[in-house]
Amino acid sequence: MSSDSDLTARARIRDAAIALFTERGIAGATIRDIAQAAGVSSGLLRHHFGSKEGLRDACDEYAMGQITQIQMRFTETQTFPALAPGTLALQQYLVRSLMDGSSRGAAMFAQAVEQGERWLAGTHLETSDPRAYAAVLGAMKLGMFLMRDQLSAVLGEDVGEMPGYLRMIRASVEIFAQPLLTPEQADQALKALDRLGHP
Repeated sequence: MSSDSDLTARARIRDAAIALFTERGIAGATIRDIAQAAGVSSGLLRHHFGSKEGLRDACDEYAMGQITQIQMRFTETQTFPALAPGTLALQQYLVRSLMDGSSRGAAMFAQAVEQGERWLAGTHLETSDPRAYAAVLGAMKLGMFLMRDQLSAVLGEDVGEMPGYLRMIRASVEIFAQPLLTPEQADQALKALDRLGHP
């Protein structure tokens, strides 16, 4: 998200919308509430974005763009970039947007899968189905955020806030850092799946 200093009205509106959409859902956040939170008039909001749907499109585009940049830096450098202020809030917004069941949320997930496929093509990872690999990996990552309440309850701290978030991400890194199946077990499982698919 943008810093508090020297924000344009458009950016203030967008940031206020991201916060309210995340908290209340798309349907629960009104134009009036967003304008009030941004310190502008409803008329100025409509001047910049046209409608709540136009504002939501701008929020989706901004959030996806920011998260994609982080993912691309990781892909290019193979090192985790510093977590910029607001990154966690953008992740939470994207999860909420996906949860609302809209066509925009579905389109965003499809876009994320396509980005995952491009990333996969540049790695040494092996898969017989790159599309399914990228889609399932994306769904698994999203699952951590979708189950925020459940994870927070069993871990005893909010994984949507620091330091609970870091604890959750650290666990995911440890999971991905080591195979859970031996090569023999994976081969047996894949052969069993092949048999199920071709009785």
